[in-house]
Amino acid sequence: MKTRPFFWHILPSFLLISGLSCILLLIYTTKEFKQFFLDHTVSELKTRAILFDESICTTPIGTHDSLNKAINTLAKRIGRKTKTRYSVILAGGLVIADSDEEPSAMDNHGNRPEVISALEGDTGVSVRHSATLSRDLVYVALPLVHNDSIYAILRASIPVISLSERMGTFSKKLFIAGLIIIIVSVLVSIVLSQRLSKSLILLKNLADKFAKGDFQPVSFIRWHTEETAMLAQSMDAMAKQLDERIKTITSQKNEQKAILSAMVEGVVAVDLDEHIIMINEAAGMMFNIEIANVTGKWVQESIRHRAFQKFVRELLDKKTTRKQEIVISADVERIIEIQGTALQGTQDSITRGVLFVLHDVTHLKKLERVRSDFVSNVSHELRTPLTSIKGFVETLQDGAKNKKESMDRFLKIIESQVNRLNSLIEDLLTLSRLEKDGTIEEIIVEEVASAEVIKNAIEVCADKAQAKEIILEVTGDKKTSLFVNISLMEQALINLIDNAVKYSDECTKVTISIEQVSNEVTLIVADQGHGIAREHLPRIFERFYRIDKARSKKMGGTGLGLSIVKHIVNLHKGSVSVESKEGKGSTFTIRLPRVLG
Repeated sequence: MKTRPFFWHILPSFLLISGLSCILLLIYTTKEFKQFFLDHTVSELKTRAILFDESICTTPIGTHDSLNKAINTLAKRIGRKTKTRYSVILAGGLVIADSDEEPSAMDNHGNRPEVISALEGDTGVSVRHSATLSRDLVYVALPLVHNDSIYAILRASIPVISLSERMGTFSKKLFIAGLIIIIVSVLVSIVLSQRLSKSLILLKNLADKFAKGDFQPVSFIRWHTEETAMLAQSMDAMAKQLDERIKTITSQKNEQKAILSAMVEGVVAVDLDEHIIMINEAAGMMFNIEIANVTGKWVQESIRHRAFQKFVRELLDKKTTRKQEIVISADVERIIEIQGTALQGTQDSITRGVLFVLHDVTHLKKLERVRSDFVSNVSHELRTPLTSIKGFVETLQDGAKNKKESMDRFLKIIESQVNRLNSLIEDLLTLSRLEKDGTIEEIIVEEVASAEVIKNAIEVCADKAQAKEIILEVTGDKKTSLFVNISLMEQALINLIDNAVKYSDECTKVTISIEQVSNEVTLIVADQGHGIAREHLPRIFERFYRIDKARSKKMGGTGLGLSIVKHIVNLHKGSVSVESKEGKGSTFTIRLPRVLG
């Protein structure tokens, strides 16, 4: 907003008061003088009309044409000398004499206001436009009485222009006087504004010094008024308090900013009108918004999440502490626990808004689900072979041990179930060890040729492949080296190759490819088996997840092989993925960094 000097604030007030006073005075005096001049003119016309009446013969007018002509001639003669228009009008409205026009050419005047008033016995006065002369006139009409009856009207009139000329001269003089008053007001305002503005400028400079953070007391200044001196003293006292408070607030603000920035939890403060007061970076990341652009905006405009908006409205209505979980679906689905509480203002009884603290509990919920699934799956996987072993042991105890054929068959089944239990426990121990190691720094990593790792893995799976006449083919640059833990990476490849052999038909081929792109080495295990349906692909690396549970158990799988592969690859800071179509086989791809850093 553009500012103006103090003078331009005072001047309009002086001009307004002076101008308004002059205008009101001009209107009032003009009205009064106009009425005065009008009354004077009416009185003068009345006098002229009476003198004209004395000049007319006493014989009743209108009885003789010759007399009417004489009266008309007299009206014209006296009218020229007195610059007054005279008209003689009969009681019926017929004009028989007029000083400016021929009576025969004039219309009936019985409906004129002044004529009507005169016929009633009063002196008729009217200011109106004359159709005959095409100008405004002041009319005065007197009744002519003979034998106590009005037989005619004598009317005298002059143009209004003469009255306007007088008023114009008076108004000019009054205008000049008003102009002089306004000029004096401007001069007074200039002197007054200079005196006041000098003190205000000093105070303004003092305020500027405070605004720049300089709160030192001012040196002695001779102030023009007592009020400005008192104001300067108050500003000095205020500066001292501001200095202390600003230091305290700045310290608190910096602490608050550091705390909010370092918090993992999101924090959002909303006022009573649902405008965002404050939001930290963690909350911005949760809702995928730029926090610099949302302060002061509506929640509905900035945070486009219906459940959160509804929770905000409910908490503002009830002003109580509440908790709620919402799901944010962006690139990755997140579960957010929100705790909202009333935000108190300067007084405890006044609520300023609502404060929300957002906890990302996605990982906790996932761990809880994984733990629950793990306990359930382990219990199920252990219960099945144990139940089978228990059943056959009871059968042997009941007498089947006396039959050699039955005993041998039952013992083989028990051995098979024990082997299955042993495989399950071994896989669980492997997973536990991998999770315990946690990072690549906690395992031994060395440079090794990829061909050597693949060769060792193929040797473990060769017997199963030969039994199904499946060809294990290695392609790519076999000299490519890897920085890996040899035993772990061999375990990962064994699991992939073993699965490929298990779920491939006889007389097919499993291909193990080696590729190097930039600083990344890719190991690919592709089979020509039955493939995996699309709906199973997202969960294929989960623990105990089986596509066909009956078939997997029949083939001796524990449901942990691919989960172990994923843990091993993650431990090497790599990634594993799968591509598959039903009936066309599956391709598992391990991507490892060329050099671990």
